[in-house]
Amino acid sequence: MSFFNEKSILETINMIKVHNLDIRTVTLALSLRDCCSDNAKDVGEKIYNKIIKYAKHLYKYASEIEEEYSIPIINKRIAVTPVSLVGESCKEFDYVYLAKVLDSAAKEVNVNFIGGFSALVEKGCTKGDTALIESIPEALKETQRVCSSVNLASTKAGINMDAVKKMGKIIKQTAEFTKDKDGIGAAKLVCFCNAPGDNPFMAGAFHGYGEPECALNVGVSGPGVVRAAVENMPKDADFGELANKIKQIAFKITSTGELVGRRMAEKMGIPFGIIDLSLAPTPALGDSVAGIFQAMGLEHAGAHGTTAALAMLNDAVKKGGIMASSYVGGLSGAFIPVSEDAGMIEAAKKGVLSFDKLEAMTCVCSVGLDMIAIPGNTPDTTISGIIADEMAIGMINKKTTAVRVIPVPGKDVGDYAVYGGLLGEAPIMKVNSLSSAAFVNRGGRIPAPVHSLNN
Repeated sequence: MSFFNEKSILETINMIKVHNLDIRTVTLALSLRDCCSDNAKDVGEKIYNKIIKYAKHLYKYASEIEEEYSIPIINKRIAVTPVSLVGESCKEFDYVYLAKVLDSAAKEVNVNFIGGFSALVEKGCTKGDTALIESIPEALKETQRVCSSVNLASTKAGINMDAVKKMGKIIKQTAEFTKDKDGIGAAKLVCFCNAPGDNPFMAGAFHGYGEPECALNVGVSGPGVVRAAVENMPKDADFGELANKIKQIAFKITSTGELVGRRMAEKMGIPFGIIDLSLAPTPALGDSVAGIFQAMGLEHAGAHGTTAALAMLNDAVKKGGIMASSYVGGLSGAFIPVSEDAGMIEAAKKGVLSFDKLEAMTCVCSVGLDMIAIPGNTPDTTISGIIADEMAIGMINKKTTAVRVIPVPGKDVGDYAVYGGLLGEAPIMKVNSLSSAAFVNRGGRIPAPVHSLNN
C-alpha cells in the first residue's frame, strides 16, 4: 500500500499552494569544539573558516530543492556549539567579537539566522558562561543575524535562580540597547528549561555537546493545513475523529519534511539529523495555531477550553509525525508565539488572551511564553519571576519550556511593537504588577524534583 497515490499527491500540492504548507527551516548544525584556542582572534578565524567551509552552498542547495520539489523553504539557518564553551578557551574573553564573527559568517553564506550564542547554566556558571551572558546585550546590539539562548533549568538539575535573576536584567538591558527597533534584541534571546541540543528553530537553536560533527536538521510547519482539515470535518465530528484527521495531516507534513531534509543532506554531503514536527505559525492570515482552535469550535484563543484544544493538537501532531520519520527531535509540537501568529495577535488585541492564560497553555505546548511584548517599565525582577514560573513548569513536567519576552522601551499596554517578517507585531500585554523582588533576590538553586532521581 502506498500513501503517495494520486489523491494524496494532489492533496499535498493543495497544502502548499492554498494553505501555506512549507519547510519552515533547514538548519545546518555544526560543531565548533575544534575551534578552541587561547587567543580570541584565532578562535574567531577558525569559527569563520569552518562555517564558510560547511555552509557555503547551504542557500544554493536549498533554493535548488525548492525548485525541484516546488516546496517553499522559508529559512536557511545555522546552529553552532554553545559559544560559551568555545570562547572560554581564550586567556582573555571577547564574546562580543565572537558574536560579530558569527554574524559576518552568516551574512557571507546568506542565512537568515545563526544560533548558538548560548550558555548552559542549569546547575551553575563557569567564568566563560558568566562572561557570555554579560556580553549578550552588546552582542545582540552589534549583530543582525545572531540569536542567543541560555538554559537556566532542567529536570535533573533544578532551577539556577542566580542565573534567572541575572537574565531578568540582561533581557531588560538587551531591549534597551535596541530601543530604536522596539527592543528587537530581546526577540533574539530566549531562556530555556530542558533545552534540546538538536533544535532547528530560532532563537533557541544550538548544536548540543553530544551531537555529531555536523548534521542537517529540518523544521516543518503547516498550521494552515491543519486548520483547513479541521474546518472541512463534519460539524458533529467528535474529538477522536478530529485527532485522527490531525494525525493523518501531520504524517503528510512530516513526510514532506523528511523528503526535503534527506535530499538536502545528501547534496551537502553531511548526515541527516532530525525533523522537528512543530506547528510554527506566521503572521500571515490562515497560517495560525489560534485559527485551529477556532476551527475546533472555540470563539477565540483564550476561551475556556483553549488549553484542552492545544493539548489534543500537540499530541495528535506528535503521534502522526513520528510515524513518518525515524529521527524526530527538537521541540516537536505546537508553538504559541504571540507576535508571530495572526490569531494570537487578534486575541491579545481584543483582550481575550491574557498573559496568565498563555502561561497555562505552556504546560501542554512544545515551547513556552514566546514572543510576548510587555511594558518597557516592567521591573527586571518581575521578568525573572516570569522566567522562574516557566522554568518550574518545564522542570516538574519533564518538558522543554522557554521564555522570550520583550520589555519594549517607552511603550505600555495599548501600544504596539512592530518587527516585520516572521517576527511580526504584537500589542503590549499586561503583566502582574505585584512585586517578585524579595523572592527572586533569594538566589541559590531550586532543587530538582524527586522524580528526577530515576537512574
